[in-house]
Amino acid sequence: MHILWDIDGTLIHNSTDGAAVYLDAFTRVTGGPPQKLITNPHGKTEGQILTDLLVLNGHPAALLEDVLAELDIRTQALQDNGYVRSAVAGGHQALVAATDRRWTNALLTGNGLQHSRVKLVAAGYAADDFNWKNSFFGDRSPDRHHLTSLVATVLGDQPSVIVGDTPNDGLAADSAKIPFIAVATGAYSVADLRETSALVVVENLENGLDDVLEAIDRLATRG
Repeated sequence: MHILWDIDGTLIHNSTDGAAVYLDAFTRVTGGPPQKLITNPHGKTEGQILTDLLVLNGHPAALLEDVLAELDIRTQALQDNGYVRSAVAGGHQALVAATDRRWTNALLTGNGLQHSRVKLVAAGYAADDFNWKNSFFGDRSPDRHHLTSLVATVLGDQPSVIVGDTPNDGLAADSAKIPFIAVATGAYSVADLRETSALVVVENLENGLDDVLEAIDRLATRG
C-alpha cells in the first residue's frame, strides 16, 4: 500500500511564505514583480500556478523552466537561512503509524522535488520519512489530473491512496481511479470535502487518525 501524501494543507499548514518564494523567482526571471496574481492557488500544481502567472502577466509560458530553476535556488536559500514551517497536528504520528503497518509513505504534491524536501524538513519531517522514488511532483504538470495520471506508470497495479485537503485533489484522484481521503487542515472545511468522493473526511490527522488508518487498512486488505 502506497499512501500518496499531499504537502500543503495536508502534512504542513498553508503559509504566505509559499507564495512569496514563487513571486521572488518570477521577479528574478522576468525582471519585475507580477502585476496580476492567481486568486486561488489551492489544489493547483506548481507548473500550473507559475505558467498561469506568466501568461496572466504577458510573459511566454516557455519561461516556466527558467522560473522553476530559480525557484530551486530560492528554496535552497530559504533552507540555508533557517526556514521554518509548521507541521499539522498528528502528521508525524500518521507517518509512523503507516510505517508500522508496512505501508509506504510517498508524496503526490503540486510542488517540485526540491521545494517539497525543503518544506517538509522545515516542518520537522525527515527526508527519510518518505519514499522519493515512488513519489510524484507537479512542477511540470499542467494540472492535478496530469499529475495523478503518472501514478499508474510507476506503481502499476500496486494499491495506493491519495490523502489531500482540497476538492481538486479528490477530482484528480477520481480521474486516475485512485481512492481519496480528505483532511480539513487546509483551505477547505469538512463540509466542503464531504462533497467530494472521499472515503473518509477528518478534521485533522490527530483526532481523525484512527478513521484514516481504518479506511486505508480496508483498501490494503482488499488489494
